[in-house]
Amino acid sequence: MSKSDTLTTRHAAGSVGGPGQSKYDRLIAEAKKVPAAKTIVIHPCDETSLRGAIDAAEAGIIIPFLVGPAAKIKSVAREFKIDIAKFELVDVAHSDAAAAKAVEMVRAGQGEMLMKGSLHTDELMRAVTAANTGLRTARRISHVFVMDVPTYAEPLFITDAAINIFPDLDAKHDIVQNAVDLFTAVGLGKPRVAILSAVETVTSKIPSTIDAAALCKMADRGQITGAVLDGPLAFDNAIDLAAARIKGIHSPVAGQAQILVVPDLEAGNMLAKNLIYLAKADSAGIVLGARVPIVLTSRADSVRSRMASCAVAVLYAAARRATAAVPAA
Repeated sequence: MSKSDTLTTRHAAGSVGGPGQSKYDRLIAEAKKVPAAKTIVIHPCDETSLRGAIDAAEAGIIIPFLVGPAAKIKSVAREFKIDIAKFELVDVAHSDAAAAKAVEMVRAGQGEMLMKGSLHTDELMRAVTAANTGLRTARRISHVFVMDVPTYAEPLFITDAAINIFPDLDAKHDIVQNAVDLFTAVGLGKPRVAILSAVETVTSKIPSTIDAAALCKMADRGQITGAVLDGPLAFDNAIDLAAARIKGIHSPVAGQAQILVVPDLEAGNMLAKNLIYLAKADSAGIVLGARVPIVLTSRADSVRSRMASCAVAVLYAAARRATAAVPAA
């Protein structure tokens, strides 16, 4: 049995990571088994962002390059007793310059991941998406929340709740494929993907139901690969088997979804924050579709969430590294 099969079997059994372990513990443990990823940490000028990067480095997950105002980073390290002596520090004047320098370093082959520090997301993404100097690929850039919801047996991926505001069908195609590729890369097997809307029937009155039906047909025709899709599904029908059965919905996805694709950023953001604050879920975050994965967390995120985000990105980077090493047939 392969590592992926083993992880999938444990995952389906609801014992992810073993007794007493969270879903994040399992991901972090797996990340420690692959080579540490060279990670450009952008403007880590507060305790949480700096400690998150250094803790991930001490765990053997990443090799950090700290990019930002050197004096400010050193001051934070002294104040909170964080040892950064053995890590490379790249001195730039401010957060905008740090984002630009980080992207430049990736383009020069000096890093295989980016990690957001204490700067605004739009500052970072402006540098990443710059037309001539950024990290764009043919794939649409999108964000995935990897959530550990205590009341749900599976790690729950939610996309896109941070980057694409009102994605059209073509953008949703890439959003789905990005999330599927991530799910597979971290060793969780073939995902069950629910395309969410307010209802489970297709109606012209709710455009997201039409997009959902089109995405499922794309999967049928091989335009989206590596996953089982169903939609439109209301949230209850996507995550609760009893609710799906009451509505007469029978599919491999209904009631046991692992990836939730939301209609737009507003819906996704509210869903993720409801789970965080009402269901006491933990959230890790990663941006996909650029040349390298980007650890994109909130400035309010805990060090543990940042560690989990690093672990997910490292596993994804390792899978990409392995694929790149395989010669073409």
